[in-house]
Amino acid sequence: MKKVPVTISGSLPKPEWLAESGKLWGKWKSSGEELLQAKAKALKLIVDDQVNSGLTIITDGEQTREHFVTTFIENISGVDFKNKKTVRIRNRYDAQVPVVTGEVQIKKSLFLEDVKILRKLTDKPIKISLPGPLTMVDTLYDDYYKSRQKLAEKFAEILNWECLQLEKAGIDIIQFDEPAFNVFFDEVKDWGVATLEKAAKNLKVKTAVHICYGYGIEANIKWKQSLGNEWRQYEHVFPLLAKSKINQVSLECMNSKVPLDLIGLLKGKDIMAGVIDVATKEIENPKNILELIKKVLKFTKLENLILCTNCGMVTFSREVALSKMKSMAEAATLISKELK
Repeated sequence: MKKVPVTISGSLPKPEWLAESGKLWGKWKSSGEELLQAKAKALKLIVDDQVNSGLTIITDGEQTREHFVTTFIENISGVDFKNKKTVRIRNRYDAQVPVVTGEVQIKKSLFLEDVKILRKLTDKPIKISLPGPLTMVDTLYDDYYKSRQKLAEKFAEILNWECLQLEKAGIDIIQFDEPAFNVFFDEVKDWGVATLEKAAKNLKVKTAVHICYGYGIEANIKWKQSLGNEWRQYEHVFPLLAKSKINQVSLECMNSKVPLDLIGLLKGKDIMAGVIDVATKEIENPKNILELIKKVLKFTKLENLILCTNCGMVTFSREVALSKMKSMAEAATLISKELK
């Protein structure tokens, strides 16, 4: 039987010689050509770690960006990063953010060279994650379009152009990170999913969407504590995604309060089941992952299953991240043996 695919949803720890370690937003320790060489070295290290751990879909581990949203926006014209304003992010916390002051445009691909490097480092399928349009909008103060929808549509055009460049470079899966989908249900329904599809327009490669509950900061922790015994936010979004052209959808399964029967709302989609908890350093037991997957498979088919992490692992040490990836790969082997 073919082994269940195994991958991560986003980030991996950055080497201490590349950036501040253990932080969601670690600053670079070099610049210019030295930084470019350090990023390339980190990509090689991160690919080797994933392959040696037994992962079958390889990512860049977000080694070439300081932040999953802001690094992309930094390379878009029409955004002022110097004169910031305060906004409410995810309806959860206030933050000083860049301001959209003019038409947003992209002049050069941000991740093209990274994907070229990634493609040369492994013959396995490769994946990259990009911020989704709604999440990008929710990270800015808009002083130009005066419409979250119009700005999201502009970002979708930019993302689509970037995706088409990455497709030419050999990427196999493009994942859009949309944590804002778990908050702004009316916008998701009215234009969020349509805008996401616009970002994926005309792509021949597989597309995925990662919608998480967040981690790593106090505001996210408190929000999750306020959600009660069942987290049913996906119930608003999954039926809409089921009708979309997006191929894969992620959800948090390990140590989360998401009812697994919500997976049944995603018939026909590949399910990226989060079996690694990114809120604890404790290493998951492969047998426990197997038992969790048995529950997941009550609501999806084995051929639609992909083992994944709940979210990114940038705040962990390399040792913890390696151990968690190995446990996930060992669980995939157990699944192949027991559920064949």
